[in-house]
Amino acid sequence: MEAFDLKKEKFMRCNQSGLREKIFWIVKAKGNPNMSVPYYIKGLLISLLICSVAIAEEQLLADRVLVKKSERKLYLVRDGVNYREFLIALGPRPRGHKLSFGDERTPEGSYILDFKHDKSDFYKAIHISYPNKQDIKLAKEIGVNPGGAIMIHGIPNKATLPPALIQKFNWTDGCIAVTNEDMDEIWLAIEPGTPIDILP
Repeated sequence: MEAFDLKKEKFMRCNQSGLREKIFWIVKAKGNPNMSVPYYIKGLLISLLICSVAIAEEQLLADRVLVKKSERKLYLVRDGVNYREFLIALGPRPRGHKLSFGDERTPEGSYILDFKHDKSDFYKAIHISYPNKQDIKLAKEIGVNPGGAIMIHGIPNKATLPPALIQKFNWTDGCIAVTNEDMDEIWLAIEPGTPIDILP
């Protein structure tokens, strides 16, 4: 089965909107009393709108996510450029790579944002593919459970404090937390399969 190509799909949406065909009929309609030029112009404008929306959506997408734990920042990256940054909260023990369940650390390394969860206890969540094979091997060698369920997520649904105050502290169990407003933007910018690099 052919892998889903988001860029190809958006190009097809533009192409299927019939831009070429509508331009052809506008040209043909000129000078022909039996053909309505305004009708085809209206169709062309609708097609241009569909195409522009598809292109705008594609331009919002990040091709990589970068997290710098020491800076408490998450960056959306496209074509090697960090084009958007967000303040993050981590766990109470942010230094060092996550080794085991309950150590309240955030993993370090290269992972994949493999699926989204829109009914999270923390507004919305995007799953990070920890533990990978190396993490599992290391945990086995030192005799511990590597843990899991590491996410980028929003503020707890039952939170009573203002998000700006909550985010001043490292309060997660090892996940990467942002405000719900920031989560909405990140959510739209990331497709499942996007790589994420988490640095110390």
